[in-house]
Amino acid sequence: MNYQEHFKIKLSDIEIENFNSGVWKTEDFAVVDNELSRVTELIKIQESPKNVVIAELDCIFISYDEPNAERNWADLLSKAPWAKRVHGVKGSDAAHKAAAELSNTERFISVDGDNIVDPKFFDIALDFEGTPALIDKQLSWCGKNIINGLVYGNGGLKSWTREFVRNMKTHEFADNDKSQVDFCWSEDYKQMANLYSVSYNNASPLQAWRAGFREGVKMTLNNGVKQKLINPRHQLVRRNYQRLLIWSNIGADVSQGLWAMYGARLGCYMTNCTDWDYVQVRDFDYLNALFEEKCYNDPLDQIVILGEKLKHELDLPMHFFSPEQSRFFKDVWVNPPRYDHMVKELDTNWDLLDL
Repeated sequence: MNYQEHFKIKLSDIEIENFNSGVWKTEDFAVVDNELSRVTELIKIQESPKNVVIAELDCIFISYDEPNAERNWADLLSKAPWAKRVHGVKGSDAAHKAAAELSNTERFISVDGDNIVDPKFFDIALDFEGTPALIDKQLSWCGKNIINGLVYGNGGLKSWTREFVRNMKTHEFADNDKSQVDFCWSEDYKQMANLYSVSYNNASPLQAWRAGFREGVKMTLNNGVKQKLINPRHQLVRRNYQRLLIWSNIGADVSQGLWAMYGARLGCYMTNCTDWDYVQVRDFDYLNALFEEKCYNDPLDQIVILGEKLKHELDLPMHFFSPEQSRFFKDVWVNPPRYDHMVKELDTNWDLLDL
């Protein structure tokens, strides 16, 4: 980490400046080899369950094949110059384990490769003293989807403990059904209320289609497991039902938005109306090949065809929203707030990102 840049301080001013900030203390630092260096050990959450400053935690950028990953990585470095990167590791479980090994702090932040982070995120602190039961939990903030305006855990920033990640068995290493396609059904995974990033998952047709396809699958699962979907309106968690419909119908006003809508409808259809093995949704290489197989036609044609099938077979209300209608929907839609398992954030007055 470039501490001089972080504190916006000159080496010549070190001895006379007081740059205390939260848990940062002047006495923790010294000038070593003409560089400002930390001389005390990094805080370990288990030993000090107090206010934890996000800027004190390692920040790991996890990318695979996102076409906008380099741009997003450069943006992150401009806001968090101490950030590190894991790139091209196959499998979500393996990639996060690589991030845990790269981290020098017991708790670390992960940033997805399609994310742009609000710089305000690095100014917050977490009040673990007020909620000690959550000291060893994994925290998930909201992310905003640039295609359809949804705000929930998908694509949001995460805070992990190295111990949890090293021992977890999810995705390609899952040892139970509910962990096969996502982390979020673990009891150790807790939701935060605030929004600090935007997912730009529409840099290419493949990226947008894959994002939609994955959510079209996951929004119909019951605690991560496929169910016999007969009456989606009553079987699905209400928020997931709403998100499924929004992924499937909204986004024509955004670049590559039609591909995301097609992906969501196809993922929902293949999971619930065929004998396709939904667990393959966790394999990006498989999805890339599926895109080559399925996406040779105009996505609008496929959106219409799948819409009729989903109406007939699952009684899902599928409609094509024009670009104007999509913009109108996003202007009036209010994303439901989160209330579950929130650690108190010391500054919670910021509105949703308007990016």
